[in-house]
Amino acid sequence: MNLKIRDIREDRDLKQKKLAELLNCTQQTYSRYETGEITIDIESLIQLATFYNTSIDYLVGLTNELNPYPRS
Repeated sequence: MNLKIRDIREDRDLKQKKLAELLNCTQQTYSRYETGEITIDIESLIQLATFYNTSIDYLVGLTNELNPYPRS
């Protein structure tokens, strides 16, 4: 899977530790999410999409459109 969570984090000059705190996991676990070594769970993807104001589709590489879909 071509996750964009590393790219978006680096674009915003954030550290892995900050995102790990957001997701309530260790920095090592978050690092493994970024490398694809372990699969990130849907709840964490939702948290990241909300945090970055983007879509899960963007985070997982299904679209290059950074702007989120309209929410109902």
